[in-house]
Amino acid sequence: MKQCKSIRQLQQVHAYTITTGALPLNPLPILNTILLTLTTLIPNNSTSSLTYALSLFHSIANPNTFSYNNLIRIHTLNSSPFSALRQFATLRRLSIPPDFHTFPFALKACSLLPSSTCSISIVLSLHSQAFKFGFLADPFSVNTLICVYSLHRRVHDAHKLFDESSHRDVVSYNAMVHGFLKIGDITRARELFDEMPERDSVSWGTMIAGYSHAKLCSEAIDLFNEMIGLGVRPDNIALVNVLSACAQTGELEQGRIVHDYITRNRIRIDSYLATGLVDLYAKCGWLETARDVFESSNDKNVFTWNAMLVGLAIHGKGSVLLDYFSRMIAAGVKPDGVTFLGILVGCSHAGLVDEARRLFNEMESMYGVSREHKHYGCMVDMLGRAGFLEEAAEMMKQMPSGGDVFAWGGLLGGCRIHGNVEVAKKAAQQIMEIKPEDGGVYSVMANIYAHTEQWDDLVKIRRSLGANRRADKIIGFSSVRLDDIN
Repeated sequence: MKQCKSIRQLQQVHAYTITTGALPLNPLPILNTILLTLTTLIPNNSTSSLTYALSLFHSIANPNTFSYNNLIRIHTLNSSPFSALRQFATLRRLSIPPDFHTFPFALKACSLLPSSTCSISIVLSLHSQAFKFGFLADPFSVNTLICVYSLHRRVHDAHKLFDESSHRDVVSYNAMVHGFLKIGDITRARELFDEMPERDSVSWGTMIAGYSHAKLCSEAIDLFNEMIGLGVRPDNIALVNVLSACAQTGELEQGRIVHDYITRNRIRIDSYLATGLVDLYAKCGWLETARDVFESSNDKNVFTWNAMLVGLAIHGKGSVLLDYFSRMIAAGVKPDGVTFLGILVGCSHAGLVDEARRLFNEMESMYGVSREHKHYGCMVDMLGRAGFLEEAAEMMKQMPSGGDVFAWGGLLGGCRIHGNVEVAKKAAQQIMEIKPEDGGVYSVMANIYAHTEQWDDLVKIRRSLGANRRADKIIGFSSVRLDDIN
């Protein structure tokens, strides 16, 4: 049975044992073997497989700890944590003794629970029971408990357990590093990383991901290079995150080195690696290379499509972007909010106002994607630039909970282009109320008044800027890499 490669094969073997009479009067060992094999085969959210597992379990007259352990695990693999924990509660109610696998399986179910007071109370209860039964001497139980505490941002509890453990291993350290990164304590995470007596690819990948997510891109790239220099083979988490760091900082050459490493080591480019490579090349201006990577990938998900769409958008390829969006829908990939943000930005850069209006109106009705502030803001900015100021102002009224500073800023920018003083005054007033420290709005209004020769208003706005000590104009800056020097 353990050689079965699919649920169907397992069911065929089960049927054979019944029809040939090979199933004994006490079928517990065979049924337990089938349950165990199911844990390696069951796909997520497979209702039919879960139904089969439950039918097997309920056919056992007196299920033992092994049976319950596998049923708990099957429910967890099927993303049904509450059902898994109900099975654990039944095991305890029937006074069936847990073993070294019971608590890790139940705690694994807790890792799928949403963070809440109720979830933490369940974890604390399991922790106390594991202590009562003496399983805190088991490294597997302790490591799982540290992981669950870290996932639920109870890093203090996780670290206390970590300090008290006499069986710290690479799994324990990885869980703690991830826990500190999850609460944004990069310094403590790195200290713990440096203390590790042994590191695996997960250790390096976790730390690199932490740096990348915290926008500490140089640190992420340096750590990746150190990892490669020590001969540690990176996993896909490390590769994706170092590509993200390269994309954020425009480190094209470093990104190409990573791509070359992937090619030389024959690492399969899955949807996440393809997404990272497309994002890198698009943001660094190598749009055609980004398209080549995209087209050569046989494993695309919504993130891969979004990376390509956003890349086309920032390069002003509006018509090509709409063609790719049509291909995305034809491929059966469901768009999300990022998809439409990329489309609206692309349409704005290419001046495709009618297409943007149509897709904005179809977001919810046709594609089931909720409109957010950023989508309204993008439309307002585009309509303002195109001179449809009244329509842009009307759209501001439709925004949930009112417009934000970015949407009003987009409207103000349109007013500056087209010289609409009245709408500009309203937009400026809204920005000043939302973000009074933004001195840029005073400069924009001063330019508008100067352009329309309203000198008295120009003097007033300059005096207002001088009187508002909180206002400060943010100085724009950019960097250009020449001959490997910023």
